[in-house]
Amino acid sequence: MKDNIVLIGMPGAGKSTVGVVLAKRLGYRFIDSDLVIQEKEGKLLHELIEENGVEGFWQIESAANAGLDVHNSVIATGGSVIYEPEAMAHLGQIGTIVYLQLPYEEVAERLGDLDARGVTLRPGQDLPALYQERRPLYEQYAQVTVDCSSKPLRSIVHEIHELYRCRQE
Repeated sequence: MKDNIVLIGMPGAGKSTVGVVLAKRLGYRFIDSDLVIQEKEGKLLHELIEENGVEGFWQIESAANAGLDVHNSVIATGGSVIYEPEAMAHLGQIGTIVYLQLPYEEVAERLGDLDARGVTLRPGQDLPALYQERRPLYEQYAQVTVDCSSKPLRSIVHEIHELYRCRQE
């Protein structure tokens, strides 16, 4: 049953911020999959990336997301969730996948220390290359796309709420 909303997008797109406010508005539970991973593994994201490498971290992330068994929840995923088809297939079965779309310039402006945030960059990869690599994957998995550029939080939450309500009817 698709009674969840799954937020995907680049780090800094506002998945957690939008997710908390949207969950309150819907009376849903809020789940941050990055926090689920940290709790399950007993380590911070950047520690998991250092210990397991980028691809190893993606496997940990995939298992955590593919194992979510929740209802009436807003799920904020990590930005790299789109690299693991198993996780995305599961999330698409349990919820409506909403892509919080943001232009590169706004992503770069919002992000601080990429390592501290647990952003998975391959050796030699920079933020522009990461953005170019991920954008088509977000678009591929999105069932709904919300343009978040220069919009206040309440407008984004209202737009997602209305789109979701229409899909439920």
